[in-house]
Amino acid sequence: MPRAATLTLCMLALAPALSQAESGVARRAAEARAAGIAAAYGYRPAATSMTPAAHAAPVAAAQSPAPNGPAAAPAGTAPGAANAMLAVVPAAAAASMPAASAAGKAVPPAPQCKGNIYLTFDTGSQAQAALIAETLQKYHIKASFFLANEKTVNGDYSLDPAWAPYWKARLAEGHVIGSHTFDHDVLVRDGADGKLDTKPGFGASAGKVRSLTPEQYCEQIRRVDQRFTELTGSHLDPVWRAPAGRTSPRALAAARSCGYTHVGWSPAGFSGDELPSEKASNASLLAKSLRELRAGDVVLIHMGIWSRKDAWAPANLEPLIKGLSQKGYCFATLRDHPDYSSSFKHP
Repeated sequence: MPRAATLTLCMLALAPALSQAESGVARRAAEARAAGIAAAYGYRPAATSMTPAAHAAPVAAAQSPAPNGPAAAPAGTAPGAANAMLAVVPAAAAASMPAASAAGKAVPPAPQCKGNIYLTFDTGSQAQAALIAETLQKYHIKASFFLANEKTVNGDYSLDPAWAPYWKARLAEGHVIGSHTFDHDVLVRDGADGKLDTKPGFGASAGKVRSLTPEQYCEQIRRVDQRFTELTGSHLDPVWRAPAGRTSPRALAAARSCGYTHVGWSPAGFSGDELPSEKASNASLLAKSLRELRAGDVVLIHMGIWSRKDAWAPANLEPLIKGLSQKGYCFATLRDHPDYSSSFKHP
């Protein structure tokens, strides 16, 4: 029997062991047997990368990354030990392998996630709204949005009818959408007589401290849902984020009374996109995020900051996604976060 054919049969005999030995001693033993057979027939393995990073690297322009996960290797590429086996089979012998060996039992497993990162976006100037949507679509990532009725670079407000198509599209893509209070009411302090003193960023009382009863505070949260329903025909998810992240037990209780769970962000999840560019460059903020973010972290990003000279998202959003994917992280909505999952209605 020709050497190539003999080698092919040997490699096929080892295929089950190689495909089933995913890690540890079993895989090393299987690889050693494959390498030994190859050496006996005078073949040397082709240079291949066996590092996890190779499977998490961004895909080429013609490929799309796996939904909500690290970028996948090109279709048909066998991972790990299977690559080692195929590398030692000469081209002529490999071409003679039955199709079943490629399309049968040895289906490459999906890349394993080190854990989920939760990207969240608060409304702002909306200068980066289109870019954020396009980037999430490009990488098939589902995220979470928190909406307030904020003035935009278009001269309108983020919950005006002109924004209905944008929010309908995000809803159709499966993102979580919660409240950020209608007037972007920043909590100043717990007031007298059980009230909450807030300072709204927009609306008739913009820039002035006002006292709200717990019911009125709750109405600020629910008013976003009312407008969102008018725009899209659907209700918000039962989560909210306090403007500036400022809360108190009284404010949290008021929100719970009308069915909303508060979601802040992780210490490492502060993107820094609202800091002055002169003091916090995009490069330094990106490096910090990639260095510090871990599985389970909730990341805070704005859809545009009026005061920042060098916008964060155009420079950092895509590199952040690529960098975290290369580290083996996946992306998910707050619907899948263990701390908030119980707040959502699951089918």
